Amino acid sequence: MIELFGIPLSAMMSQLLLGLVNGSFYAILSLGLAVIFGLLNVINFAHGALYMMGAFLAWMGTYYFNLNYWVMLLVAPLLVGLFGIIIEKSMLRWLYKLDHLYGLLLTFGLTLMLEGLFRSVYGVSGQPYSVPELLTGATSMGFMMLPNYRMWVVVASLAVCFGTWFVIEKTKLGAYLRAGTENPKMVEAFGINVPLMVTLTYGFGAALAAFAGVLAAPVIQVSPLMGSNLIIVVFAVVVIGGMGSIAGSIITGLVLGVIEGFTRVFYPELSATVVFIIMAIVLLIRPAGLFGKEK
Repeated sequence: MIELFGIPLSAMMSQLLLGLVNGSFYAILSLGLAVIFGLLNVINFAHGALYMMGAFLAWMGTYYFNLNYWVMLLVAPLLVGLFGIIIEKSMLRWLYKLDHLYGLLLTFGLTLMLEGLFRSVYGVSGQPYSVPELLTGATSMGFMMLPNYRMWVVVASLAVCFGTWFVIEKTKLGAYLRAGTENPKMVEAFGINVPLMVTLTYGFGAALAAFAGVLAAPVIQVSPLMGSNLIIVVFAVVVIGGMGSIAGSIITGLVLGVIEGFTRVFYPELSATVVFIIMAIVLLIRPAGLFGKEK
């Protein structure tokens, strides 16, 4: 048996895989947060609840309506995105000119309401969600068995993250979005409906959270608390990468997931706090984050 530092290679690679899976969730969730903060200047604490809603909608679609995983992978983000649009049009748009704290308090209150609603109906024990038949089983890598579904999670997350980064950073639409946050009146002079653009941006950020929730549903039990258990770590990822940095959120999420996985191998007691230790060190050295812009 091949060993590194006295630890079997298969154990290290399995933790690397687990780290990549967790990092994929961190990346796609922190991406949604970064999009909303970077383009709308809102700290969206409801992101974890939207993630939970995506997972629950996938479960409900299968349990009540016999809709398969692939249908819900499209439908759940669309429904949560529409819900996000309603939130933005009815509540958030009145807070843009106020301090960040007001948006944070509003979205935190929404989180408590949504979690309370789902807890009252489904409890906190969690609901199982099966892996789609196409992705059951595992592929042999020689030194370990690689679960097909976890491989799909990594690939799908990377594809969505890269696609989002490309649209925002490299296309004319992305240029309009960035310009609309800096000088909305100038963008409106070109005939662009900036309020609609802002609304759709929040809806897209909400849809990203729901997409991550559907991906997570077969990996962990669907529970009303699944978002609150993850959102604090995701906020730490966003802070480390730089608030509002799209590329920073993606890269930092993946790297921190891998670091967390390896920490479980070498020092398991530290794995739950290693992200926050890194955050403290980064903030001491570079308060704007690794990829953030210094003011």
